[in-house]
Amino acid sequence: MEEYFGNELVKKFEEMMENNDELYFDTEELEDIIVYYLELGDFNYADMAVTYGLKLHPNSLEIKIKKLEVLLEWEDYNTAKVLIDELKGTSMENTDFLVCYAKYYSNLGNPKKSIEICKLALDLNEEENFLNNFIADEYVNLGDPFSALKYYQQALKDDPSDEYSLENTMICFNELNKSDEAIAFLNEYLDDFPFSEVAWSEYGQFYFNRKNYEEAIKGFDYMLAINSSAVGVYASKAACYEALLQYQKAVEVYEEMLELEYTKAFTYYKIGLCYKALKQPIIALNSFQKALREDPQFYLAMMEQSYLYEEMGGMPEALHFAQEATLLNDSNLDYHKRLAFLYIDAGKFEESLACLKKLVVEEPSRFYNWYAYTEVLMLVSQYEDAITVLYAALKSHDRAELYYQLSNCYFNLDNLEKGGEMLENALERDASMMTDMQKKYPYIKEEVKKAKARVRKKN
Repeated sequence: MEEYFGNELVKKFEEMMENNDELYFDTEELEDIIVYYLELGDFNYADMAVTYGLKLHPNSLEIKIKKLEVLLEWEDYNTAKVLIDELKGTSMENTDFLVCYAKYYSNLGNPKKSIEICKLALDLNEEENFLNNFIADEYVNLGDPFSALKYYQQALKDDPSDEYSLENTMICFNELNKSDEAIAFLNEYLDDFPFSEVAWSEYGQFYFNRKNYEEAIKGFDYMLAINSSAVGVYASKAACYEALLQYQKAVEVYEEMLELEYTKAFTYYKIGLCYKALKQPIIALNSFQKALREDPQFYLAMMEQSYLYEEMGGMPEALHFAQEATLLNDSNLDYHKRLAFLYIDAGKFEESLACLKKLVVEEPSRFYNWYAYTEVLMLVSQYEDAITVLYAALKSHDRAELYYQLSNCYFNLDNLEKGGEMLENALERDASMMTDMQKKYPYIKEEVKKAKARVRKKN
């Protein structure tokens, strides 16, 4: 297919439409125009070309089949079915029609019927590579990787350079847990096609997935020898060195990768992680800062800076970067937990409450989210709010700690009766905590004897 600006037929057709003219095109020309628009994904213009083509050549099977392709793209299956029924009598030995017919059933979620039609098309000895891939994909939809493997391998025989067939062949081997067969197949393929980038990439990934990182590096090196600009392969190779704890070598690979990239933030971030693992915090910090210069909203680098500053004793900076990272990634609960800890460490209890509240809303099944939230509410003397939260916590966590907290809240609010009642509940559930709780909540100290006596009497 010609490029757009060199396609004289398309130019002629579009000028005709713009000028509201009527020019003559033969069926082959119209077919080329329609195929151009279908490949471009411009289905409106493809439909206009089909409509005009059928006006000129109302009995053309080729144009009617192109109309069927447009209908399938538009998911107009009712109209497509009518057209299929019309064409079946004359087009069952037309590969393009059979492909559309198979797509119709595939799109409707009937892969068995789709496979049946594709096999009819294979008998015509045209488009074998495409049809074998189509059949394999449908077997994947049926959850049958064994049959899919057979047809992907056949598609690869039809076209040994077909990367799609090769990648999916390896996926099927993996799903079938046929590791020995997979690597044997791959080695045989590489013997025949030693300059296949995809095959060497698959080789590297095969060994990477099995934690044989030295062999994986060999595969990635072969691929880089073929194509030194394959950015993703550098990342895979560096990941192997990281897995081997050879962080300096990983850094060297990432630095090679930097020379090829336009977006470098993530690579600087990975370099920073390597230097962090090498216990070189200053260089790591510098790398994370470079990542942020590349992408000022890269929250991963922000949070790593927060961790490093904490390790180095720079708590205000640690808090600042944790705030920024959490603001940019508000859905990350681990970030909220860390931010809450840093606020509490800095004595900013009020500020920590928003994070703690989010944790109990998002993770109500985690007991210590509730416990921490109510602890801070009590620290800032919000006892009534703490009581409300504690009763909500008790619905899913019938724990002694919560009753000790409730007793402390009621005693601080001078409600001695309720405080005593909650203390009794706490003692009944776990009296062994009493010593720790007295240290934590001195107010309950003098009430313990009374509560213990009441519990003994009740029992």
